[in-house]
Amino acid sequence: MTSDDGANAVTSPTWRKSSRSTGGTSGECVELADLSTGLVGIRDSKAPGAGHLVLAPETFAELLARIKQGGSAF
Repeated sequence: MTSDDGANAVTSPTWRKSSRSTGGTSGECVELADLSTGLVGIRDSKAPGAGHLVLAPETFAELLARIKQGGSAF
């Protein structure tokens, strides 16, 4: 299966949840995937068919650092 992220074709990525996930009981879980384009995919585990956000690895690292510091993601 292939989807288009707007610039590059992405072939069936393997999505994974955080090891800190609450097992899906809170309903607030995201899934990540290493995309074939070298980018990072992020999607809502409750709505996997709704699409995904695509970030460069450096941007994803910055997002994680902000979240870990308790700051706003944006």
